[in-house]
Amino acid sequence: MIVAQNNVTASPPTPWSKSLTEPDIHHTAYVHAFSNIIGDVRIGENVMIAPGISIRADEGDPFSIGANTNVQDGVVIHGLKQGRVVGDDGTSYSVWIGKNTSITHMALIHGPAYVGDECFIGFRSTVFNAKVGDGCVVMMHALIQDVEIAPGKYVPSGAIITNQQQADRLSDVQPDDLKFASHIISINDSLRSGYRCADDIECITPLQEAIDISTSGLYGIARAATLQASSSTHKSNLHPDVVENVRSLLAQGYAIGTEHANKRRFQTSSWTSCAAFNSDREVEILDGLEACLQEHSGEYVRLIGIDTNAKRRVLETIIQRPGDVPAATQTHRAESPLLHNVTASLSQPTHAPAHHSHQSHPSTLDTEVVTTVRQLLAQGCQIAVERADKRRFQTSSWTSCDRIESQHEAAILAVISDCIANNPNDYVRVIGVDAHAKRRVAEKTVHRPGQSIGSSSSNASIITPAHPSSNGHASSSSSHSSHTTTNTALTIDVVETISRLVAQGCAIFTEFADERRYKSNAWETGGQISGNNASEIVRSLDSIVSERKKSYVRLIGVDQKARKRIIEKIVHRPTK
Repeated sequence: MIVAQNNVTASPPTPWSKSLTEPDIHHTAYVHAFSNIIGDVRIGENVMIAPGISIRADEGDPFSIGANTNVQDGVVIHGLKQGRVVGDDGTSYSVWIGKNTSITHMALIHGPAYVGDECFIGFRSTVFNAKVGDGCVVMMHALIQDVEIAPGKYVPSGAIITNQQQADRLSDVQPDDLKFASHIISINDSLRSGYRCADDIECITPLQEAIDISTSGLYGIARAATLQASSSTHKSNLHPDVVENVRSLLAQGYAIGTEHANKRRFQTSSWTSCAAFNSDREVEILDGLEACLQEHSGEYVRLIGIDTNAKRRVLETIIQRPGDVPAATQTHRAESPLLHNVTASLSQPTHAPAHHSHQSHPSTLDTEVVTTVRQLLAQGCQIAVERADKRRFQTSSWTSCDRIESQHEAAILAVISDCIANNPNDYVRVIGVDAHAKRRVAEKTVHRPGQSIGSSSSNASIITPAHPSSNGHASSSSSHSSHTTTNTALTIDVVETISRLVAQGCAIFTEFADERRYKSNAWETGGQISGNNASEIVRSLDSIVSERKKSYVRLIGVDQKARKRIIEKIVHRPTK
């Protein structure tokens, strides 16, 4: 039984009851921590008690709630001390609610009251001193009082049934009504399973890690592949990052589209839409996505996320490039398009054709630089390289190295290597540019004076993307601090997430939760993290995490124009 200790209590001592009876809750039931259950309440197996519910058997008692029933947010169940109904077990009750029944939002069940099996009690409806037979459907804002409703009857929205003649004239429930009630039961059973999983650290941790992976772009691609292979229920050959991106977009209510372009059109950014998705079901969208990849196997294909309310795109990511193996012809999950790009570039011989966009580069560049270039290319970004001597670095006055015209990985890495080799005593950084928005989305220092080309740059290479300005270049407010090493206990993934949010102009907030609040998903707002650049925000967040070592801490990215959250990422968990 997963319930908070303070929301299930014995009935208080009263003149008519001094027994201090406590609730009896089946171990498979779920009771949300923000609901209250008092007194002799008997809750059966697989019952779902949602947030904000009051079930008080402190006057009339006992209450019984049958197996597989769901009691939704805001419901009140109470009873008069003298009121009695006979339950299906032959025992006298103040309130009896049968099996497979839905008591929906804000409904009031006040004893003496009997609600049978497989019933539906609609929003804000009231049942008092009445009996509702098996299989009845009571719609919204109805009042049922002082009557007995026969099994299988339909009560329309707004009906006031207060005498037996009205009850006897009610029409029968139709098949569509029964189908609707059954659908509600199945949904709430899934919710019960989900809430129980959320309260179980061993159950929820893999799911939260999957969410963290999906919001971090292509970072940790091998870890994502392993997780997806073990947890996905959809037999898809798509790369796990693509599947998780689809799930994330659907969960946020975004529409999904795809576009394709041959090499010539890709150079001019002239994309053509694939067949439209006529469904919002994940399985159908993934199937359609695979079909698009197969149909345009020799072309670039990108995934689009669309905020239909704001009429803007929230995601554009390239999921296939010419030469990738079509998803439908792959026999192993590891051979999906994006993962193929990575593994192929590591395994190809140096004599592979020069035109392949993911050919291995024979330079001694650090693997982190190669990963950065691949991430930017996968996001459809243009790439540039800049350098600065020590004096210009102090004033953030960078000079461009050779112009990069190509979108091929090998050619880009060659330019970076040449720039470092020709300027060993300068700082060198890689720039990612969103050509459509005409702004920089990433800046990463890949070389510092005195550093060998192949040496690890780890923290030194974690650089804050500049704030976008109207002309698409870095804001003049970017200071030297935004290009220096960020000494932090935060993971690289978290730092890169902050950099990406800052580059997108998002506000960044924190939320906290102790163990109890974490289990009930009741987070405490910590306010916005202020800072002129991502480095300052990283330092502030690092300080917050240090102060909150015994709490869960999560980072919230907020699109202030659309007034909505675009990312929720747990950045710290309390050590046991």
